[in-house]
Amino acid sequence: MKTCSLSAAVAAILLSGSALAQSTGAPLAPSISAPVEAAFSRMLAAPSVKAALAAIEADDERTLRDQIELTEIPAPPFKEAVKAAEYLKRVKALGFADAKIDSEGNVIARRAGKGGGPTLVVSAHLDTVFPEGTDVKVKKQGERYSAPGIYDDNRGLAALLSVMRAMQSGALKTVGDVWFVATTGEEELGDLRGVKALFRDNKNIDGFISLDGLGIDRVVNAATGSRRFKISFIGPGGHSFAAFGMPSATHAMGRAIAKMADVETPSEPKTTYTVGTVKGGTSVNAIAADAEIGLDMRSNSAAELAKLEEKMLAIARAAADEENARWKQPGRVKAEIKLVGDRPAGAQARDSLITQVGVRAAQSLGVKDFYIVASSTDSNTPISMGIPALTLGGGGVGGGSHSPGEWYSPLNAWRGPQNTLLAALALVGVDGVTEPLLAKRPR
Repeated sequence: MKTCSLSAAVAAILLSGSALAQSTGAPLAPSISAPVEAAFSRMLAAPSVKAALAAIEADDERTLRDQIELTEIPAPPFKEAVKAAEYLKRVKALGFADAKIDSEGNVIARRAGKGGGPTLVVSAHLDTVFPEGTDVKVKKQGERYSAPGIYDDNRGLAALLSVMRAMQSGALKTVGDVWFVATTGEEELGDLRGVKALFRDNKNIDGFISLDGLGIDRVVNAATGSRRFKISFIGPGGHSFAAFGMPSATHAMGRAIAKMADVETPSEPKTTYTVGTVKGGTSVNAIAADAEIGLDMRSNSAAELAKLEEKMLAIARAAADEENARWKQPGRVKAEIKLVGDRPAGAQARDSLITQVGVRAAQSLGVKDFYIVASSTDSNTPISMGIPALTLGGGGVGGGSHSPGEWYSPLNAWRGPQNTLLAALALVGVDGVTEPLLAKRPR
């Protein structure tokens, strides 16, 4: 809906991810340094950049069609192959003949610059949180589109295609190389496997932008780390009456959960935990031989996350010991601990060059108020490695992320890919207009 004003768009964005950022008391935008300001001034005056921005706005309806069509291709955890194949087909149709799917299922399309510049990855993720069999048919009511995954992250995938079309259709040439990547495994127990493999297999990446979320007033420049464990309690089991006195796996689990729930964590840096799943036992009249919890721990600080992990795993082991000490029978319960998720934490300075670029790009589109926040996205991996990275929004507004009622409205939606284009061009440089702001890392 192109009749809406930008101020209205910014207000509406508070319905989406930016509202969460605001509630955390996120800091204001950094000051823009002279080199960054100069680069944007030259870029915004360049005919090739103006043409690319106009092409993205003209492409708005097509981008929405991409978003709807991609949403209706299921991509449950660890089963992104069908969507990856379709995405590769669309990417090749844009002229990326050498685009490929790598060993981890990522779709990678490389766009070469004139040479000698940095390499920037711009990405979005293929997978959703929804299990196989979920109805992903998009339903429209007014200007609202509803379906599981409609914006997380199918908006990011569609915005990425819009940026690629704008760069391919015009005379826009960059100094550095831009890789467009659709990653696997960003959600749930995917554990960032796609982006981890990308950086494992490619040592020449100098910077990274992830498209995840919607609002362009939200700049993610820090990584909320997480550690996830499956903690199993294994015991002898037995009949509830005849074997009474045997230690119980579910009782040990209960002891652990109760003590975990009393653990206090710092509010700054924000550090959290939850026992998200529980299961176990055989029947109501049996002493449980097995029980299991799923433990999630998160922090914006790697050090605090490590402290919390040590404390929680000690509680799990102690719970088994306490259950064994309670009973006189010889059978014993033991705790088995398995790491099932590891998303590294990391931070960048609020006034880092890449943060300035993310802010200045949105300022070019009229945004005045910003939320500079930490989150858990594909950017976790490069940030933890000391590689400059940001997560930016794909444009539009929405709500209900990760729920069956997820919805999206294309309010000034083209500003998402425009914002991404400007940030990417500033980092890699526009041939004949600007030099790259992104530095090449030592090889």
